[in-house]
Amino acid sequence: MHARTAIALALAVASTTLTNIAYLREHDAAAELPCLSARRPLHSLRLLLTDRSWMLGFAMESGGFILYAAALALASLALVQSVAAGGIGVLAFVGAWMGGRRLGGRRLTGVALSILGLLALAISLVKSTGEGTGGSTAAILAWLGASAALAVLALIVGRRLGALAASQGIAGGLFFSIGDFSTKLATQGGARFAFVVTLVIGYTLGTSLLQLGYQRGAALTVAGLATLLTNALPIAAGTIVLREPVPSGLLGGLRILAFGAVVLGAILLAAPESQRARSAGAEQR
Repeated sequence: MHARTAIALALAVASTTLTNIAYLREHDAAAELPCLSARRPLHSLRLLLTDRSWMLGFAMESGGFILYAAALALASLALVQSVAAGGIGVLAFVGAWMGGRRLGGRRLTGVALSILGLLALAISLVKSTGEGTGGSTAAILAWLGASAALAVLALIVGRRLGALAASQGIAGGLFFSIGDFSTKLATQGGARFAFVVTLVIGYTLGTSLLQLGYQRGAALTVAGLATLLTNALPIAAGTIVLREPVPSGLLGGLRILAFGAVVLGAILLAAPESQRARSAGAEQR
């Protein structure tokens, strides 16, 4: 493994840990605030900015983003995002610890899969595969546009089905994936630094939707769904759009296993708990 890759992965681990702990703090702070509304953005923003607990969480999240951008400047999008996908395990463990409850069997399986994926990823990095060709601008714009359209569709469907918290987590994750993808593009420099515009839009909308979702659902459900999409889509974008290479042979198989395991682990962790599981957790407290 090259030194640049090792440093990038260390930065990615620090970033995802800090970011996911920040999500928990933001959730607890937002849940205690008066009702936030997308129809009153300035009022909602004022409530958030004047809450010290939420601001501390946001500062932690901002620090995580700085570490994430530094990692992307040193390694491929798919590799950094795969490490970041394991952050939902941090979210699950810390959330359970703070709530005084145990993780159920499904979520323990999700954590185990995430760890398995990270181990497979580490082994596959014995042979570095570079940054890829960079992809075409048309393909990049199509990917970003499709992600935004899916986010809007998720909000419409969620409102009609009465599952607004989950839909806000999904839409927030889709917008965060736009921000993450744009961050990688901006670090390439040159004309692609213009993608800092979609970076700002993606993160602003993603953050806003998460705060709205936090007032309606549990942290692991809302932030978990967001984290799942925030990581799964950029992993796919790195491979499909930016054409970041995958090693051949056994190492290539391990790399694919790693991508699949961290995404599947995130799915298991993000899925809402059953009523029986929630009741058991309440009894333990």
